Amino acid sequence: MAAVSTHPPHPKPRRQWLAACAGAALLPVARAAMPLPEITLRFSHVVAEETPKGLAANRFKVLVEQRSGSRIGVQVFPNGQLYGDSDEMQALQLGAVDLVAPSLSKFGRIGLPEFELFDLPFLFDDLSAVRRITLGPLGQRLLQGLERQGLVGLGYFDNGFKQMSANRPLLEPKDFVGLRMRVQASQVIAAQMRALGARPVTLAFSETHQALGSGVVDGTENPVSNFWTQDMHQVQSDLSLTNHGYLGYAVVTNQRFWQHLARADRALINQALQEALGFANQIADTQNASALAALRQAGNVRVHHPTPEQRQRLRRAVQPVQQQLASRLGQRWIEDLQAALTKG
Repeated sequence: MAAVSTHPPHPKPRRQWLAACAGAALLPVARAAMPLPEITLRFSHVVAEETPKGLAANRFKVLVEQRSGSRIGVQVFPNGQLYGDSDEMQALQLGAVDLVAPSLSKFGRIGLPEFELFDLPFLFDDLSAVRRITLGPLGQRLLQGLERQGLVGLGYFDNGFKQMSANRPLLEPKDFVGLRMRVQASQVIAAQMRALGARPVTLAFSETHQALGSGVVDGTENPVSNFWTQDMHQVQSDLSLTNHGYLGYAVVTNQRFWQHLARADRALINQALQEALGFANQIADTQNASALAALRQAGNVRVHHPTPEQRQRLRRAVQPVQQQLASRLGQRWIEDLQAALTKG
């Protein structure tokens, strides 16, 4: 099998580098001369290591390296160290990285708008409803569509449900009027904000904290774990627990890279990944609950719980978004989605 190219590791801060050098000097010669991995997978993502995505990526690294006897190495680059929202997919297509885990919203930007089905507001009542899509035929059909862009979809995982934040409570449609709300590059999410009376502003995730702090945008939507780990509570005074939308990811690799691997290596990597994704799904709710507890303890953000009547008014306000998506994709996608949700 031909060698797979590697990317130099992300530079360490000087203090860590000096400590690493000092430690290496104490190691026996045999350990210091350990061979480099035959294959190195470069896994790039845009969120913190303490999030479900970050923890899943690190679990995947450990499993692959243990099971391959370090013959296969994994370099994980979190927090957009290599690539951000705007360029990670292109980097994957060009072979600059080997694995990314973009939010499902991002596939619309590369010619796969059907993934924006997941962005429909108030679509899922709970994560079991999500599973009826991601683990069923419709979810597999969506992943197979990635082949049109030279990609291979390896699986889905969760970051839970999204909440609204701003410098005021967002509990009724009238609360959104006139606000500039940061959104991902999703026509569905942008339409959702317009339906609520807000102005959507598309920004990379890595730019959101600064944009909120400087007043470029007034608010955003995120699972609580992202809100906490990105320190958005420092630049937003109010978090409204609307649970209005789902945020999930797909792990994707480059088709040429994947086909270049030996069948046994693909099996090992895929098995480790499925276990890591299962781990991420188990902890997504826990991480969001822990982040919410930390926010309450920090005490510098007001947390609001909409009433059932308020959620119903928000739901009614965004109903036109489904019709807009159906007109773009075709009614068949919406019908198949609704059929999948009613099963089980």
